[in-house]
Amino acid sequence: MNPGYFSEHPGVGLGLAAACLVLAVCVLWLYWRERRRNLRLSLELKRVSHQMSTQSERDELTGLLTRSGFDAVLDTQVQKVDSAGGAFCVLYVALDNFGLLNDAFGQGVGDRLLKDVAQRLVQCTGPKAEACRIAAGEFALIVNGALAVGRTAASRVINTFAESFKFDLIQTQLSCSIGIASYPEHGSRAKLMGHAATAMRSVKLNGGSAFCQYDVKMGVEVREQAILVNELRNALELGQFELYFQPKIDAVSLQVTAAEVLLRWHHPERGLVSPVLFIPLAERYGLIGAIGNWVIEEACRKAAGWRERGLRMRVAVNISGYQMREDDLVERIEAALHRNGLQPGRFTCEITESVAMEDTKVTQLTFDKMRKAGFHVSIDDFGTGYSSLAALRRLPAAELKIDRAFVCDLEESEEARSIVKSIVSVAAALHLRVVAEGVETVGQCDLLVSLGCDELQGYLFSMPVPAEELERLALDEHRLKNVEFRPSLFSSTLAAELNPGLRPDPLP
Repeated sequence: MNPGYFSEHPGVGLGLAAACLVLAVCVLWLYWRERRRNLRLSLELKRVSHQMSTQSERDELTGLLTRSGFDAVLDTQVQKVDSAGGAFCVLYVALDNFGLLNDAFGQGVGDRLLKDVAQRLVQCTGPKAEACRIAAGEFALIVNGALAVGRTAASRVINTFAESFKFDLIQTQLSCSIGIASYPEHGSRAKLMGHAATAMRSVKLNGGSAFCQYDVKMGVEVREQAILVNELRNALELGQFELYFQPKIDAVSLQVTAAEVLLRWHHPERGLVSPVLFIPLAERYGLIGAIGNWVIEEACRKAAGWRERGLRMRVAVNISGYQMREDDLVERIEAALHRNGLQPGRFTCEITESVAMEDTKVTQLTFDKMRKAGFHVSIDDFGTGYSSLAALRRLPAAELKIDRAFVCDLEESEEARSIVKSIVSVAAALHLRVVAEGVETVGQCDLLVSLGCDELQGYLFSMPVPAEELERLALDEHRLKNVEFRPSLFSSTLAAELNPGLRPDPLP
């Protein structure tokens, strides 16, 4: 086009310029609209991403950090210490009996319990501590400071759990085991949680309800435990278990009246392994059921053998909390008694006070079955738990067994004497007999008799002995150290014992 055209026709040039301006404005508006839309999408994406990130870092049930969120905080803490110095501790907190309570009361109560635990952990460790839920019944805490600070925090956690947990009509006790590992003292970031968990397991091995800090020797202990558990699995099949019997002595006549069954493990290399060591392992790793069945059957078999040779001895068997929660425990005991021709009244079930006080449907059902079956029930380790008169009245107990911790201090401690006196009074009010275990001195014996105990048991009279040794002492010598066997133990076997359907004979 001729450049002079626009000078000759000025209207055309103005129109074209206006059109270009309109087009530019439209393009700019479209660009602005698209950019604003992209900005809105970007902000929404960031919001959703942040929300999802926050949700993934917080446990839905308790509101505590998840493991991934805890790991992020842990990384930050390590960076701070590496750059500025100082220290921090990781506390690995494991509830000692959460699985039991969850099974007994149901998942709903279990969830409420976990929420309450989380709340208490946050309250007792303060706003600067970070808390995480690792798994059901397991938590972790980050506490700023060296081991002294970590131990103080662990002590606060232990103390806050001492208060009962209450849900509607349910009231229960809860304890925990805590392992402490410090950074940088106890190794690299990668090993910190593992070391805290190892320390926690060491606490559990020693009964729980305490805390300890990591030590390099603990790794060796865990490996030793794993080896021992593996050997324990085969001990029953290899015939390495044996029953020992410790006589019970009448406090008035000082004559043998019965015997408690005690399990011993004859290890081919370790020698005699203490039940204090292997029974908790058997309970923790699911072996106590088979071992407990063997003890019941073997105790009945030994008692039947004694009866055939003229010794009618009542035997007492310790029943674990695991066994009390088995639906068919009473039926299995009855079957063992029937196979060996023994009367139910000649079989004593010794159940620890803590287990007896468990207000669970399964445990209470087992007690009801024991009452109907006619078993002789003894509440063991009495005085160490939280029994009430109302709870004791509901149990089919025939006797209370005073814990040896009170007996050993009896001669020196007025408090121990007061506790024993109180237990005797409670038993008298409920028409129960009282047995004192762990009697080792004549002074203890005299005090217990004067306080009103009915039966005594301990090294003063006899250590636990094999069944054959007790039989020999009873039948050949009729004496045990400085005490005799009650004459009625040797009376002729009555027809009622040979026929469980007949009325049982009176107990010696």
